[in-house]
Amino acid sequence: MKKSIVKSFLMIVAVLLSFSFLPVLNTSANEEPIAEEVPAEEPTTVATGTSISLTPTSKILQIASNSIYDESFTVNNDGDAPIQVEIYAAPYSYVYSSEEDLYKLGFNNENNFTQLSRWITFRNAAGEYAEKATFSIDPHTAFEVAFRITTPDNIPNGGQYAVVFVHTLSSAVATNGIRTEASPGIVIYGRSTEGETITAAEISDPNIELKSVDGKEGIVATAKVKNTGNVDFMAIGNLKVEPIIGFSSYESPATNGRLSIIPEAELIVSDAWTELPSFGLYKATFSVTVGDETETIERIIFRISPIMIVISIILLTIIVVSVIMGIRKRKERRSRLSI
Repeated sequence: MKKSIVKSFLMIVAVLLSFSFLPVLNTSANEEPIAEEVPAEEPTTVATGTSISLTPTSKILQIASNSIYDESFTVNNDGDAPIQVEIYAAPYSYVYSSEEDLYKLGFNNENNFTQLSRWITFRNAAGEYAEKATFSIDPHTAFEVAFRITTPDNIPNGGQYAVVFVHTLSSAVATNGIRTEASPGIVIYGRSTEGETITAAEISDPNIELKSVDGKEGIVATAKVKNTGNVDFMAIGNLKVEPIIGFSSYESPATNGRLSIIPEAELIVSDAWTELPSFGLYKATFSVTVGDETETIERIIFRISPIMIVISIILLTIIVVSVIMGIRKRKERRSRLSI
């Protein structure tokens, strides 16, 4: 009887685990790597009632001292009403917040790497270049904005960073009392062709853990990367999960875990796998690469979902009760035979 009970239990467990170990289809694994370096956080907040977009969202330029560079970008009025926009440049940098213990984007913090914002002027409606320019753009129209970078006699080594804001000017007030304004921006990466370029990074606090992401438990990998050089670089985080018990696996697609980091900023490179089966034992590896430098950590992760725990407890209870009842029946049978 014990053998039949154990055999039934093992069959039930095998069925449950077969559903738990169904492979997870990762449709993004074959995507092509991104070709353009995209900043970690772009100032592209668009308010309700206004629909504008910029093309492109960033520009990478090689600059030298005592030079003039004429560039342009496009403002798309995707809304149904004409808009007025004011265009200006601001410093692009990160500022450390001691309260949150992280670096946050700031557009008022000037340093040695944000002088570019002072070298940018815009061609206004009169055809003159000024620090600010105002235009009216018809609905469903793409409007080209011309701007000029005029560098001084001596520019610092390494990178220069600015953001060009396109701020909508609206006198209309929505029914909720909020002005329908927006300030999307295009980030300008200027890289000096003169002097020494230093690419240097500090990678710290690498970690892999089971954690809830958007309400789903997953394997989350993180690491801090600080730019201690004088030019921006791309930090690449690669999470690889291999099954020890189980059949599903994961590896970061080319578009995940990539972060452009400018000088004097420390950002968190991360990736996560949230399509975990209900049960499994995994070997997780997270590698962070900046140029020729790579830091790697490994963790063994055991995952069992709450429903699997409940099912296991119920099945174990059934097994224990069945074994106890079988033993009692056997004792009763022996007692009757001995009389």
